[in-house]
Amino acid sequence: MNLPVITVSQLNLYIKKLFDSDLTFSSVILSGEISNLSPHYRSGHLYFSLKDDASSVKAVMFAREASRLRFRPENGMKVLAVGRVSVFERDGVYQLYVKDLQPDGAGALAVAFEQLKKRLEAKGLFDPRHKRPLPPFPKRIGVITSPGGAALQDILNIIGRRYPLCEVIVAGVTVQGNTAAGEIIEAIEAFNRKKLADVLIVGRGGGSAEDLWCFNDELLAHAIYNSAIPVISAVGHETDFTIADFVSDVRAPTPSAAAELATPDIAELTYRLDALERRMTVLAAKGLKERKLRLEQILARRSFTDAARFFDADKRRIADLTLSLARRTEQNIKNEAERLRAADRRLQTKIGGVLTAEKVRFTADVTALRKLNPLDVLTRGFAVVEKEGAVHTGVGALSPGDEIAVRMADGTLIGEVKEIRKGNKNGTHAV
Repeated sequence: MNLPVITVSQLNLYIKKLFDSDLTFSSVILSGEISNLSPHYRSGHLYFSLKDDASSVKAVMFAREASRLRFRPENGMKVLAVGRVSVFERDGVYQLYVKDLQPDGAGALAVAFEQLKKRLEAKGLFDPRHKRPLPPFPKRIGVITSPGGAALQDILNIIGRRYPLCEVIVAGVTVQGNTAAGEIIEAIEAFNRKKLADVLIVGRGGGSAEDLWCFNDELLAHAIYNSAIPVISAVGHETDFTIADFVSDVRAPTPSAAAELATPDIAELTYRLDALERRMTVLAAKGLKERKLRLEQILARRSFTDAARFFDADKRRIADLTLSLARRTEQNIKNEAERLRAADRRLQTKIGGVLTAEKVRFTADVTALRKLNPLDVLTRGFAVVEKEGAVHTGVGALSPGDEIAVRMADGTLIGEVKEIRKGNKNGTHAV
């Protein structure tokens, strides 16, 4: 046999052309379970296999198509894959090039919702301990919704009827479409940054799951969670649930219900105040009556009707005690005086002789001390020289011009040194 020789590349190219020219493989819907999922985070491509109980086939979904998915593919997830079958020439394998991917059974939006809900719940964004109470009497209410929607009119009408004392600040945003989540996030952050409101209402009226999808945005969930202002989520009708409902501080079934949750009813408050006023009036009257009766009972006592007689017994008792105390005090003083006199006599007897001898010795010592008193010599014509409070016994510490004090027996002379004359064995000379 004379068979042609071909290269591997030629073979793979030929088989690829066969697949690409067969209309059967140009568009197929393949049912299977995802396995070996390998997202390429840098390029955004998804590489995985689809398998059933007996076989598997490789699949790839490029970034452009993968970015449009509303859910995250996961291993073990049953899906319907729409695409074409072709050959990857380099490796010589055929694979499915996926254009669209849908969960097999539940819709893509439902799967995406449950995936995001599970992920945020694991992060603690739904934790009841983080939810803040609504202010009972808000001064300003922020409303983030479509400026032309019926939901805004319902909110304004109910707030105006229930609690016209508060101010309403409206931030008009788009509430569906690709830009809606970003606008809502920006409004929430602006209210917080400028501290414009005491409570926020975020929501819109009813619609399809696609219409409400912007309220399932992950970044919006974080914005609501991080808001320092309490947030009421009011999206759609009572049966509609979004991620915003789970992460907000309070979920309202409708925008109208949100307005009621955010405000007290002024009519009810007025009724309660009137009831409290009536109760206070009754209690005050009752209290005054009871106190008046009590006062009358006290004034009827003998201590008030016959006060002098009431205190007679105490006055007599006090007089008796005073007299008894005076007598006892006088007797104690006499006893103590006699004791002191007796003690003095005994002391005089014992130390009389000693005191006499000591007195003689003391008189002699005083006479001797007086003779030694340095100032006593002043009476004999001597003087003491002082300079700046210090006593000087010689002229060496003095200089002409110094101010000195000369203490004498009957006074002190203040003067200035004019001349110093020193004396020695050869005589006296001036300095």
